[in-house]
Amino acid sequence: MIVALLYLILAGAYLLVIPIAILLYLKQRWYVATSIERTFMYFLVFFFFPGLLVLSPFLNFRPQRRQIEV
Repeated sequence: MIVALLYLILAGAYLLVIPIAILLYLKQRWYVATSIERTFMYFLVFFFFPGLLVLSPFLNFRPQRRQIEV
């Protein structure tokens, strides 16, 4: 029973918890990241792709509208 609970916790972390943290990190740092940091971001997206794929229909990270002063 402990092994099944451990698998459930690890699966939840891999598919939900860590991808949510990655998406929030990407949203915050996407336009100001250095090249090394961007490489690390690509690695995280590749490694946690199944979880990001599960969450992607529910999120919208389009850029904000620009405010043009008249």
